[in-house]
Amino acid sequence: MKTYGQYITLNKNARGCYMLDTIKGCQAGLENNNGGCYGECYATRAAKRFSYDFSKSIKRKAREGGGCQLYLPGFKNPKHLNRIIRQIYNINMPFVRIGDMGDPSEDWEHTIDICKKISPANKPIVIVTKHWNDIPDYLLRDIERLGLYINTSISALDSNEQILHRLYEYYRLKDVCNSVLRIVSCDFNKQNTEGVRLSKIQDELFKQGKIIDTVFRVRLNNPLVTEGIINIKKTRFLSSFCYASVYNRDTYFGNCKQCPDMCGTTMGNDYGLQDN
Repeated sequence: MKTYGQYITLNKNARGCYMLDTIKGCQAGLENNNGGCYGECYATRAAKRFSYDFSKSIKRKAREGGGCQLYLPGFKNPKHLNRIIRQIYNINMPFVRIGDMGDPSEDWEHTIDICKKISPANKPIVIVTKHWNDIPDYLLRDIERLGLYINTSISALDSNEQILHRLYEYYRLKDVCNSVLRIVSCDFNKQNTEGVRLSKIQDELFKQGKIIDTVFRVRLNNPLVTEGIINIKKTRFLSSFCYASVYNRDTYFGNCKQCPDMCGTTMGNDYGLQDN
């Protein structure tokens, strides 16, 4: 299988969001499940479709070999960096996102370094992460200075240990940046014992501060479906149909251009002091 390249690229996904990944692949997410998180990782499926090995996390950082590579990790040369900055500046979205085909937490120092490099584009930067690794204390000042938006991805489907850890990081970041809880929610079956248990956990998650509700797209053969833990329905998504477990029928589910949440950038710069 192919491995990802080491240089930074700017890509636009099917929903119209512009992505710049500092890490490609997700070793942490695939360690215990070949299908990725909850058995439904779209990035894992996309990688397999194009024959990339998603189980290996590739840092988009050029090999150290002298010259500008030491000064511009992730970029071929100053011309490459300037081209990426211009591309970000000109995108028709109010922010750029990091964390699509890999989790930036697998190397926080590298991720924040790239944020510094692209900051001249003067676009808000949104980082989406499951916090596989903690953010080192020494990077918090840089995160605050850059005014980053950090979306902590979480779900009742996570283990208790993962939930506690992600909530800890979410609250820890509220003092230094725009910290948002990005909940992968489900319509849990209240007639199922496990569905009831998970529903109670989900209810508690929605009582936290700044919240984004993310609809869970799922395949019919997922154990959550076959074992009756979640309810699903066929629904239109972009130009096709899919099965999804929809917790809140009012949750936006479509092209990013019309999304009211904008990955949390519409929630203000109060560093989490404003709660729902």
